[in-house]
Amino acid sequence: MAITEKGVSFLKEFRDFAMKGNILDMAIGVVIGGAFGKIVSSLVSDVIMPIVGKICGNTDFKDWAYTLQEKTDTAEAIVISYGSFIQTVIDFIIIAFAIFMFIKVINNLKRAIIKETKEEAVAEPPADVQLLTEIRDLLKEQKNLKQ
Repeated sequence: MAITEKGVSFLKEFRDFAMKGNILDMAIGVVIGGAFGKIVSSLVSDVIMPIVGKICGNTDFKDWAYTLQEKTDTAEAIVISYGSFIQTVIDFIIIAFAIFMFIKVINNLKRAIIKETKEEAVAEPPADVQLLTEIRDLLKEQKNLKQ
């Protein structure tokens, strides 16, 4: 099977697309986000929920369920496990809050850097502008002396 010039061009275009910084950054973010999700899930299920369960009278949220149909010889039980759902909602809230706080910190840092950069830019004009200002002032001074 021969690869045509059009095929080579397509593969090159795809390679350029796949190797862009944004795509790689996004892929890294997805991997780290997945790991972060596992950490938060463990925090919720292994640390927070046992404490909440203890406060609620030694209850394990995973056991909270509503049985629609008991198990029979011919059919499995039909169960709504709302305790697992509650745990998943708490996972989501913690992850969302952590991401919110992270983005808030990053935005504050960006604002501080932008403000600092603007202050530096305003604080001292470039050398050529300073030189032109000095020349203008000298010319004004010479003009005033002649009068």
